[in-house]
Amino acid sequence: MTFDSRAELKTIQKNLGEISFEDKRVLVTGGAGFLGSWMCETLLNLGAEVTCIDNFASGQKCNIQSLMGNERFRFIEHDISVPIAMDTHLDYIFEMASRASPFEFEHYPIQILKSNTLGVMVALGIAKKHNARLVYTSTSEVYGNPDIVPTPETYYGNVNPIGPRGCYDEAKRCGEAYVIAYRRQHHLNTRIARIFNTYGPRIRLDGIYGRVIPRFIDQALKNQPLTIFGDGSQTRSFTYVTDQIEGLLRLAALDAAEGQVINIGNVNEITVLELAKKVIHLTGSKSSLSFHPLPEDDPLRRRPDVTKAKEILKWVPKASLEHGLDRTIAWIKTQQDYPAQS
Repeated sequence: MTFDSRAELKTIQKNLGEISFEDKRVLVTGGAGFLGSWMCETLLNLGAEVTCIDNFASGQKCNIQSLMGNERFRFIEHDISVPIAMDTHLDYIFEMASRASPFEFEHYPIQILKSNTLGVMVALGIAKKHNARLVYTSTSEVYGNPDIVPTPETYYGNVNPIGPRGCYDEAKRCGEAYVIAYRRQHHLNTRIARIFNTYGPRIRLDGIYGRVIPRFIDQALKNQPLTIFGDGSQTRSFTYVTDQIEGLLRLAALDAAEGQVINIGNVNEITVLELAKKVIHLTGSKSSLSFHPLPEDDPLRRRPDVTKAKEILKWVPKASLEHGLDRTIAWIKTQQDYPAQS
């Protein structure tokens, strides 16, 4: 079974309007990951020449397999935290390389720290050499457990630097500091995206890589209990992949976004418990709910203030949660054989 990505690509291109990357040369670090592979494929669809760097720490070869035969696509297997020379001119760099699942924080804290500090510095050095625009994909996790919701970009954060999430939260904050330092000292053209929970086809569902939506869908399709941490009252705001990629491309392309830090996320907040029930309903599952202790420092609320995205990027999320879940469920069903739901 296969999943056809053409509907997603068509949606992104339609929503971008006149924004073009035709004949632009673009580097995507972490390009075999969930979001990175969508970025590579979308840029190719928009006429760009794409170089993808990934070391398959959490990215997967299957995500970019269909791109390998494209003459405008080049893949380099490499750890971006180690310096690398790029021999062709670049117009844009999307620095997207990082493990991102909370379950990875326990097992790979050093690698996560390196990719978002040393890796960002390597990417910035490449941008400096080529005078390329750089987009750094930071995260809503820099806000920690926020006191202000919806959370604006001016909020400094409520983060525990020595907690289990510190390797990711603080590394992303440090990555942002590197980006701003290079902009100030070397006058680089940079932009920072603070991404909120994103989901869609290609998001990993296996083992420590699985995040809440793919984990819920996989459990529901197997009629297994859905694992809920705490009482499920914590909230998240989920952005479908087409909206996220559109926002990042607008951030890269628009001159008005130079030097900006912008939240890109959905404003529709939902509790984890409500999400679990919605997944059970959409899959027709017989699953029950299984409650477990809330992990340390797990944020209680997530909802972005997207005023800047609306004003500067002319971006608003368009995909409903139901649409995104339906598409993600359809893709996950192609990944393995699941029992028929009656």
